[in-house]
This record gives sequence, structure tokens and C-alpha cells, in this order.
Amino acid sequence: MTQQTDPAVIADIFDAEVRDDDPPFAPRYNVAPTDVVTAVLQRDDGRFVERIKWGLIPSWAKKAAEGARMINARAETVASSPAFRSSFAKRRCIVPADGFYEWDRVSGSKQPYLLRPPEDGVLAMAGVWAVWKDPATGLWVPSAAVITTQANAAVGAIHDRMPVLLPRDAWARWLDPGNADPAELLGLLVPAPDDVLALIPVSKAVNSVRNDSPDLLIPLSQLPAAPTPPPAPARPVQGTLFD
Repeated sequence: MTQQTDPAVIADIFDAEVRDDDPPFAPRYNVAPTDVVTAVLQRDDGRFVERIKWGLIPSWAKKAAEGARMINARAETVASSPAFRSSFAKRRCIVPADGFYEWDRVSGSKQPYLLRPPEDGVLAMAGVWAVWKDPATGLWVPSAAVITTQANAAVGAIHDRMPVLLPRDAWARWLDPGNADPAELLGLLVPAPDDVLALIPVSKAVNSVRNDSPDLLIPLSQLPAAPTPPPAPARPVQGTLFD
């Protein structure tokens, strides 16, 4: 995903406060699983913009690395999965993004696409979060997973899944930890309308998590020439991010 918007702006959009800036925010153009992301959380003392790990670490996990397998929670099973059901019941969040990448799994071309609002704006990805105590340090580590659902018709041209994108009128209901109506909450986990996202082919340089610059957002048609394929990434992302 991409997260270029400053947390102070995110706080204004979501009527929240910036809880901290640790690590300091820098625009990201190629956020990978297990990276730190900006998220909006509702706590007992208010709504906050915080920096947490992408990849939910369940409270019962023995090590933080288990979060790498839990970057996504499926809408169909989030309420019943042992890894996510507790968070779904009382720790829901929003992961704001300026866009996200997906790879064409329909034609077999492996072409990456940037999916973003047709006009500037921030996407509100539905998520769940948890806190895990590191047995080695005694520190509490917050982490989150993005909830996915079936693709709408537009995204379905390249992939069968997509993140749940919450409309503005659903933000408060989703974040409210006192909202214990599973039927209402599950009813929010539906594909976004077809016109919410523009699908833009971009350079395959995004395949490497080593690449993280504004150039990744340039439409393929506007690039002067096809870039030299990057070396194999240490953490491969090509294939899919939101299953």
C-alpha cells in the first residue's frame, strides 16, 4: 500500500488525535507486510492516529514473526477465526491509505497496478488490531490486519479479492468498541462500489520492497522506457497483498 498523508492530516480527516510519532512519519510509496503503518484506533480515552505493525500478532503468539502470516483477515471468517475473533469483537481499526498495489492474477501477466481514488483522497481500509507482549523485552506491541472481501467488478478484472473500504458514514460504527452487533459489523464488510478505485498499471519496480519512491506511482504509459528489473527482493511482494 502507499501512505503519503501526514498523520496530522489523517487525524483531521478522521476526527482523531495523533497519539505519538514514533518512529517519525515519512511518506511511504511501497509499504510491505510487517512494516509500521499509520492506523486509526478507538481507545477508552479517545480516537487516535497511531503507528503500528502491519501483521496482527495474536495475544497467544509465541513470537512476533507469527504476525507476518496475518496481514489480512477475510471478511467471511474474521468473526470466527481464533486469530481475529477477539479483535473483531472489540478492537477494530481503520488503516488509511492513499492507494494500494495489486497484481494481475486474471491474465497471467503479473502486471502490477496501483489502485487509488480517481481523484485525490484517502481510502479507509477496515482492519482489526491487537496488542502482544514481547516475552523478551516485556514491551507491548500493537499490530493490525486489513480485512479483505470479494472484489467488485472493477477490481475483479485483475484479482478476486480487495480490501474492505469503509464509507465515511460507517467510520464511527466500525471504530466504536462498544458496538457489539456482529450482524451490523459484518454488514459493513462488503465490496466497495465500482467507481471508488482507479486501476493504473505501474512499473514492475514496485515488485521489490527496496524501491520506495514517488516514481512508483507514475502510470506505466508515462514512463520513458521500461526499467531494468530489480534484483530479487528480500521480502517478495509480487503476486498479491490482499487475499
